[in-house]
Amino acid sequence: MATIDGVVIKDSVKVERIGVHSHIRGLGLNERLEAAPVADGMVGQLAARQASGFIVKMIQEAKIAGRALLITGQPGAGKTALAIGISKQLGQDTPFVSISASEVYSSEINKTEALTQAFRRAIGIQIKEETEVLEGEVVSLEIDRSATGVGPKIGKLTMRTTDMETIYDLGSKMVDACLKENIVPGDVVQVDKSTGRVTRLGKSFNRSHDFDAMGPKVKLVKCPDGEIQKRRETVHTVCLHDIDVINSRTQGYVALFSGDTGEIKAEVRDQINRKVLEWREEGKAQFVPGVLFIDEAHILDIECFSFLNRAIEGELSPLLIMATNRLIEKVRGTDVESAHGIPSDFLDRMLIVNAEPYTNEDIEKILKLRADEEGVKLDSNSLALLVKLVSTTSLRYSIQLISVAEVLRMRSKEQTITTDHVSKAYRMFYDAKRSQKLLNDADYLL
Repeated sequence: MATIDGVVIKDSVKVERIGVHSHIRGLGLNERLEAAPVADGMVGQLAARQASGFIVKMIQEAKIAGRALLITGQPGAGKTALAIGISKQLGQDTPFVSISASEVYSSEINKTEALTQAFRRAIGIQIKEETEVLEGEVVSLEIDRSATGVGPKIGKLTMRTTDMETIYDLGSKMVDACLKENIVPGDVVQVDKSTGRVTRLGKSFNRSHDFDAMGPKVKLVKCPDGEIQKRRETVHTVCLHDIDVINSRTQGYVALFSGDTGEIKAEVRDQINRKVLEWREEGKAQFVPGVLFIDEAHILDIECFSFLNRAIEGELSPLLIMATNRLIEKVRGTDVESAHGIPSDFLDRMLIVNAEPYTNEDIEKILKLRADEEGVKLDSNSLALLVKLVSTTSLRYSIQLISVAEVLRMRSKEQTITTDHVSKAYRMFYDAKRSQKLLNDADYLL
């Protein structure tokens, strides 16, 4: 913290929250889609991870869009971890939308509209655009200002490549853009002719000897070759829902950031679908079917399943992944019992992946991974105690005890977490089973 002219300048510290699944980097598969016991933050679940790997492969080859996958297993078996592993394995180019089934029920929009918006957020479009740019090394930049300081500024920009050199006359808009970017001779720049945007690519290697010292952020690049004026192909990736919102109302672009999208008319979506299909036929756009993950799928009712049954057969449909921990359950909105609380006709369309319970060895590896992710040191006895607690409580509870035990360790100023810290954290915070037993034994509570 410093003080400049009476103004207190505070350092901005970036805080990264450690989430429940922040240690997951992928599915941990090799080139033959075989799962390693511990890789990319995933532990165990070899069969389920390998099956998920085949799904990822089919998504990347565009062979499984418009289908559904169901991940089943008891609570804490790693169903959400598998879904997140699939999203990490797919990469940033493939849209991945994750929602809970309870998000479908809203007083603002109906259920089918909420599901439609989620579907269209999971469908990406890569729109190709060709632009003309000027790219080269700045040889000189001359700016002429009026003697009175009033009036437009004009200038001349000399750019060169390894093959040619050209002088350009600059208007006031281009002069302001160069001044804003602090363009000086020796910079390699790119100028968009249609918008006038100036982008500094770095310092030229040819001018590196002109400076005795340079900061760590200075990037040295080669002087471009060929002609200064070139055509560049730019790819913009957007989702269908963003296009729906922008075209649904006059203030659609603002609504895109505020989140107040409301219901979008079917006519608007039909027009967008036709236009996007035209772009695809002309080679201007390419569809990227993504993944829609719905957790707690048994909360959906018969109307939602009826809508999904038809939606996944559409031409513009992503891969639908659902997860549930229920066995035999009544389908919501009916008196019919079905496996996993999902109608049998919809269940028949799904591929099912079962997440097996973790073994003690897997649990120990998971706790080690979580401790490393949170920067916590556990001794062997405290780790064994946490593994033992999983059998009587749950894996999620033991993972949460690590953070509490770390706070207790810091207060006691010890090097590692010991069994005393874990035991004290266990006595301070109840798990679900002990809390239920306490309520059952307390007769005085109403």
